Amino acid sequence: MSALGTFRSLRSANYRIWAAGALVSNIGTWMQRTAQDWLVLTQLTPHNASAVGIVMALQFGPQLLLLPWTGFAADHFDQRKMLIVTQAVMGLLALTLGVLTVTGLVQLWQVYVFAFLSGCASAFDAPVRQIFVAELVAEKDLSNAIALNSTSFNMARMIGPAVAGVTIASVGTGWAFLLNGSSFFAVLMSLFFLRVSDPSTKVRALRTKGSLTEGIRYVWARPDLKAILLMLFLIGTFGMNFPIFISTMAVSVFHADARGYGLLTSTLAIGTIAGALLAAGRERPQFKSLLSGAAVFGVGCTLAALAPNYWTFAIALVIIGVGAMTFSNTTNSLMQLTTEPHMRGRVIALRVAVALGGTPIGAPIVGWVADHLGPRWALVVGAVSGILAVGVALYTLKHHLDPVVSGLAPRRGTPDPPDPPDTPQ
Repeated sequence: MSALGTFRSLRSANYRIWAAGALVSNIGTWMQRTAQDWLVLTQLTPHNASAVGIVMALQFGPQLLLLPWTGFAADHFDQRKMLIVTQAVMGLLALTLGVLTVTGLVQLWQVYVFAFLSGCASAFDAPVRQIFVAELVAEKDLSNAIALNSTSFNMARMIGPAVAGVTIASVGTGWAFLLNGSSFFAVLMSLFFLRVSDPSTKVRALRTKGSLTEGIRYVWARPDLKAILLMLFLIGTFGMNFPIFISTMAVSVFHADARGYGLLTSTLAIGTIAGALLAAGRERPQFKSLLSGAAVFGVGCTLAALAPNYWTFAIALVIIGVGAMTFSNTTNSLMQLTTEPHMRGRVIALRVAVALGGTPIGAPIVGWVADHLGPRWALVVGAVSGILAVGVALYTLKHHLDPVVSGLAPRRGTPDPPDPPDTPQ
């Protein structure tokens, strides 16, 4: 596909405005994630990977805890107004943590509290942000817009940690938090500048009791969606614990400083950007891409666990990034494009909850493995998660999906998803 096709969503003025603001904010977000892990691992604890795992659990646990409300809100409330509120709250939390850190008052329990509060805001923000692109582009460009969103997020993953490493080494960890808090103004301004008359009118779900149950029933009737969620649980819970993998390998194995740690996180982003651009170039996502993404992820984690030095580990991170983004983008695109519009919010909320909500389970376990068996064994846990996900994909392709046509069509005899309920005109 041509470069014009790869970036076709940028033809929409609303999408261009949104993407510009989101890129700036995402850079700040990755600065904060890097600085937060570094703060906990090297300043507030004696290289305690379990503490990093607890921070991750508190930050991503609300995705699962608040699931009954986040999907409902995404399907029923004004998405633009919700994003303004959630982005403003996360920006304020970042600024406050930055002030505490710069003044030397920050303590570990405070980082835990801010991680949990930020996670609560993010739990409402994430599903809305993922389906909001459907308001900005035509349906035929939705898969491309989702992939470009991931490209932007991972460009920020490459830039943010490197900037954070320099910032931490030069002026201190707290300034990375302050810069992140300031970056939220960019996405807030983009939301205010959107031409609200342009987004197409979307069907909204009826406000009824049992909305979450309806979403679960919808997914349960779809073997493809069930398989995607199971694969997401495996890789999201035990595989995508990058802060633990990278920080412990950088500090404990390769004895790197803040700049070296930031560079490794940015190196991971090179692979994720490549994976996201590959996804953007595809006309339609296919289930078989989940298989290849999970396989590459597993291979990358295996190579990283065996890496003899800093630079071979960095190369393995690129491979992990390609696999992770191929897998993640395909799950997002498949679940949005094959789901009824009025159900997207709840289905994507389930996706986010499964992908991130398993972190409270996996991160402490992986952190414990890193502390007691070594960082390399923590990476082995990630490799096993990729291998198990490959097994789920192979089983689903063999028994439930047509692998010849598109990887999307259920086999004959597979129950069709239930008819959507009547919605107001």
